[in-house]
Amino acid sequence: MSQYYRQVRQDERPIRYFAQDESRFGLKTIVGRLITAFGVKPIGAWQWLFKAFWLYGAVEPATGESFFLQFSHVDTECYQWFLDEFSQAYPDSLNLRQVDNGRFHTSKALIVPENIILVFQPPYCPELNPIERLWEYLKADLKWASFKTLEQLQARVDQLLSQLTPQVIASLTGYPFILDVLSVINTI
Repeated sequence: MSQYYRQVRQDERPIRYFAQDESRFGLKTIVGRLITAFGVKPIGAWQWLFKAFWLYGAVEPATGESFFLQFSHVDTECYQWFLDEFSQAYPDSLNLRQVDNGRFHTSKALIVPENIILVFQPPYCPELNPIERLWEYLKADLKWASFKTLEQLQARVDQLLSQLTPQVIASLTGYPFILDVLSVINTI
């Protein structure tokens, strides 16, 4: 019997599943498809500025609940801060967190809070993580947009996040196979 299974079976707290990942948002213009006449290339203003910030996010596909923090970069120290803040936001549940195999997720210096269990997805399979669809959804609103400063981009991303409803998040991230498993977990 696995260590995680024993820990979960002896724990009386409700089990919650969150998909978690990080995504870069930068001043370099995100180009995308535009509707034009046949044979005409799309014309749009774009820039090549490489200033960026990272959005760390965790979403619960079953309810659409979300937790986001912005950081200037990605490393173990930032991820530790994100884990600690998340742990404090959801102290009354045992939180399963699906993560990729980034080095900062597996660092020996990382101290995982007692109410979080990291569940690692197979390597090179970002399509298995439901939050990837949320990143696509957010970035679709940023296609062909140009921002003069990083603060303007951060304000726009904050605005997009504030407009997200739990229903939208659940519809984007609620893969049927995940919801089926979650319906069984809390009945055991």
